[in-house]
Amino acid sequence: MTDYFEVHERDGAARVGELRLESPVTTPALVDDVLEDAGSLWSADRTVPDGDESTLTVLPHRAFPGGTAAEVQDSFAVDSPDVDYPSVAVVSSESATNEGTDAYAVSDVQSVTGHGAALVEAVVNVREAIPADTALYFSGVATPRNVAVLAYAGVDLFDETAAVVKGTEGRYLTTDEAYFLEDLEELPCSCPACQQPREEFTREDCAEHNANALRAELGIVRRRIRDGRLRDYVEGQARQDQWLTASMRELDSQWGYLEERTPILRDAQINAATSDTIRRVEIQRYADRVTSRYRNRFQNPLVLVPCSAAKPYSESQSHRQFHDAIQWRGHLVSMTSPIGVVPQELETTYPAQHYDTVVTGRWSEEEKRFVSDVLQRYLERNDYPEIIAHVPDEGYRDIVGRVEEELDLEVTYTVPEGGHPTDEASLANLSSALSGQLKYSKREREHNTVRAIADYLLGDGAGDDLFAEMQTTSRYPKIQVRDSEETQLATMVPQYGTLSFTLEGAKRWVNSDVPTKRVEIDGFVPHGSVLAPGIVDADAEIRVGDEVVVEGPKAFGIGRAEMFGREMCESTRGIAAEIRHVEEK
Repeated sequence: MTDYFEVHERDGAARVGELRLESPVTTPALVDDVLEDAGSLWSADRTVPDGDESTLTVLPHRAFPGGTAAEVQDSFAVDSPDVDYPSVAVVSSESATNEGTDAYAVSDVQSVTGHGAALVEAVVNVREAIPADTALYFSGVATPRNVAVLAYAGVDLFDETAAVVKGTEGRYLTTDEAYFLEDLEELPCSCPACQQPREEFTREDCAEHNANALRAELGIVRRRIRDGRLRDYVEGQARQDQWLTASMRELDSQWGYLEERTPILRDAQINAATSDTIRRVEIQRYADRVTSRYRNRFQNPLVLVPCSAAKPYSESQSHRQFHDAIQWRGHLVSMTSPIGVVPQELETTYPAQHYDTVVTGRWSEEEKRFVSDVLQRYLERNDYPEIIAHVPDEGYRDIVGRVEEELDLEVTYTVPEGGHPTDEASLANLSSALSGQLKYSKREREHNTVRAIADYLLGDGAGDDLFAEMQTTSRYPKIQVRDSEETQLATMVPQYGTLSFTLEGAKRWVNSDVPTKRVEIDGFVPHGSVLAPGIVDADAEIRVGDEVVVEGPKAFGIGRAEMFGREMCESTRGIAAEIRHVEEK
């Protein structure tokens, strides 16, 4: 029998997967739809213990190395020729263990639903205990209003139970509210169940509508996961209920759980429309790496400037004016919410050129605290002969002032009170403040950019270790890195602000003191991609999007991770890494 569950796309803890049955079903999905399509592959209904009267359906089994029916819990024994042992294990969120099944139904979901901290604790406990490529099933709780947050937390399978029951009770569900049917003068939906006149709309029709609304919301969730934009949607959708908002914020506090599952780069834009954006993994990770890995290598004064709407900043009209005034005599660092601070070398590195924010001209106190904290940590790590703040009054000056006072610094301000950074007088002040400073060269800028990106990606000091001596060709930001003998080592990827290594670059990485993100494979030579079953071991620090060295008895290669490290080791299916270059040993 074919393996049934494979994850195809990821957005943090949320996944789009496939139930490989006679008619494949795409998750997050309703088990009710799986039942309808699966036919004889579904052998029985079972009652979930602990008082939850929802039904549990048996799925085709997953490969379990060394496992036999006797070694798997027998509480849901199946008398069916289609499965060798139970493929759905019923577990408590407090004591979940790996049972070798394809899916896990949580028995105590009713007691945790409605409580943000309890829900998140339950999901995280089970997810951390079971293999990464297994489905998590929450029965009897999904509604159009909460299912996006549940999927964001990492739940894959749901059922219609709650939606249908509420419909038979006369509760009409939407993504933002649950209305009493008798209070609705008209039906705010155009699904098939809602096409008839209002006076003929029954509670049975209401139950059908609720199920339709739940399916429609899951369709939106799947689309958002594919686009890498589920978090943007959830930040708005969670506002519909206080416990959902609490759940999202509790998830943000589960740094290890979310960070491990969040890619280090992607094409998707981040919409910074709420204060919750600051707590996103991508934002916090960038701020942490800039303040713990980045090291300024210029000898020039620091010039703090505001961000721009255009990305990368250097392509904006305002930053071109700043560059004309600076003339490579100062090191440009942009201040922005929600990112924090962005050194010019990392302006293309995800997510620095992949966000858009609401511009009101006013900073919230939370934004000021976050950016001032990041700026303070940045200045505690990096020394400058002089600090110039070319920033307007609105928010920026207050942030710089806080750090100036906290660190007892002396800052030169070049924008007159009430002025604008691109005013003629402001630009003249900036140019004058840098008078007498020596210019740094294009070569120095490009070399420092390569080293800064290496630090950001691989760790503090990686840039100096790997690229102490190098040559750069092509033009920023499409920089090619070569050694003294003109052998190409890496290429800068402008759309992500990352480095792609060649085989020679990978060998230099392996032979250096920089920690290598390594994937150990079995005795074969991969071409194009490495599937999870071929992986022997992988470093736990690997994140989706990381450069990884792939090595086995017969091959040495370099590529990009498509799973996080632990997922590579635990999964029995799916693409673990895409291979760029490989050689046979």
